[in-house]
Amino acid sequence: MSLRFNSYRSPIYGKRGMVASSQPLASEAGMRILQQGGNAADAAVATAAALNVTEPCSTGIGGDCFCLFFDNKTKTVSGLNASGRAPAELNLEFLAEQGITGSSLPPLSIHTITVPGAAAGWVDTIEKFGTLDLKTILTPAIELAEGGFPVAPFTARAWNRSTRILKTGPNAEEMLLNGEAPKVGEIMKNPTLAQTFRELAEHGKAGFYEGRIAEAIIDLIHSKAGVMSTEDLKNHHSTFDDPISTNYRGVEVYEIPPNGQGITALIALNILEEFEISKMEHSSVEYLHVMIEAMRIAFADTRWYVADPAVVNVPITELISKQYAAQRRELIDLTKATIDVQRGSPTTSSDTVYFSVADGEGNACSFINSNYMGFGTGLIPKGCGFTLQNRGANFTLEEGHPNVLAPKKRPYHTIIPGMATKDDELYASFGVMGGFNQPQGHAQVVSNMIDFEMNPQEALNAPRFSIRDGTSGGKVALEEGISSATMSILSNMGHEIIPTSGVSRMIFGRGQIITRNPKNGVLCGGSSPRADGIAIGW
Repeated sequence: MSLRFNSYRSPIYGKRGMVASSQPLASEAGMRILQQGGNAADAAVATAAALNVTEPCSTGIGGDCFCLFFDNKTKTVSGLNASGRAPAELNLEFLAEQGITGSSLPPLSIHTITVPGAAAGWVDTIEKFGTLDLKTILTPAIELAEGGFPVAPFTARAWNRSTRILKTGPNAEEMLLNGEAPKVGEIMKNPTLAQTFRELAEHGKAGFYEGRIAEAIIDLIHSKAGVMSTEDLKNHHSTFDDPISTNYRGVEVYEIPPNGQGITALIALNILEEFEISKMEHSSVEYLHVMIEAMRIAFADTRWYVADPAVVNVPITELISKQYAAQRRELIDLTKATIDVQRGSPTTSSDTVYFSVADGEGNACSFINSNYMGFGTGLIPKGCGFTLQNRGANFTLEEGHPNVLAPKKRPYHTIIPGMATKDDELYASFGVMGGFNQPQGHAQVVSNMIDFEMNPQEALNAPRFSIRDGTSGGKVALEEGISSATMSILSNMGHEIIPTSGVSRMIFGRGQIITRNPKNGVLCGGSSPRADGIAIGW
């Protein structure tokens, strides 16, 4: 199958509401809820569920989610962390007894399954921020799953790539069509997922974390020698965390605090603030070198410090201080790459879907939901229609590391929603997907909008870089649209460059942005051309 990227899309405008996601049918599901009187949070959960149906190779109720919610009445941003924890019986000693050593778990190990947090996250989002009942909100997704939907091109490609992983489990037929991945334009149904949604709608969290679905999850994990228990599921809970933020040139940029990696974007933006980015040519050597170096420094810190703050002390305030940024900024040499930056010592005082929704009242919900690596483990609990995530692959097995695996602990999390305000008004609800690419995408689209005054679609269209492994010394992918001369100079400066074009551009992450004009309430949205999605305005 040949796929091409559009070089240009127009931004979408609306007044009464907007939904931007990586799947048109999911955007429509969210829009339907807005038109039925729901607010941004209601529509976000409807979109999340519909994406589980239409793009299960990236997301689902067997994974985790996070959200940021802007309340236009109170002018406040609130955060929800709906990521799950490791089983209570899982520890390093147990793994050693199983012969599992090294620095991390094998990516598809049964022990990478952390408690799925999305189901609780959807319920909690509605209870905290929403206005409609869960049955109404899940109805569009249930109808898509039962009635069937035509599979989109990028989704078909990703589904086909992961068919082998699905077939490693006992119930692969629930998410395949005649034993294979559905092809572009074929109608795919998932009646068992529809039933899962019906049970969640009827019984709330207990419909997922207790009873039939919970038992199916545990039976499958135990059949593979995993140690998750029914108590692990029953005891799961989301947390409502105060967002962390930094001010970048007059715009307050918000992220979910650790265990998420959003802090990486804030550290990078603090470092970049003293450079005159707006006077640089976009995608030039000067611009890319400074941006890449700032991200290298940010990753040097966060790949060490980001962990579960309920278990270890994470020096959040110190890491995002302007004073610390000034110290770290001194590491940047404008003439060469500073490969393999070491983590600093802040002085202490103590594949994924993202989508964005805004409603006509000025509220916005920035939401992200993921299985981690594509279908995650690819394991499907019998009669449930979803796969279980492999988020625990982000734990380290290195004793003494803040992010070392431990019972009931949340791992370093790559998925991050973003939100920005200016003068207490909504500036943008935004996000970029793709593993360790996400904070890099956040920093780049924020800079695009603020430094280069791009609209949401322009900010998403612009060529990007991505440090592939999210480490300070990683290889740098540069996207088609950046000149070969620029790539050559950056390579000579010490950056290990990977020119990237065509379908491979998906590594730069899909993304969505919605902005709001505070003077007239007009919404403007965009959706990345690196995916199947669209923004829909009303």
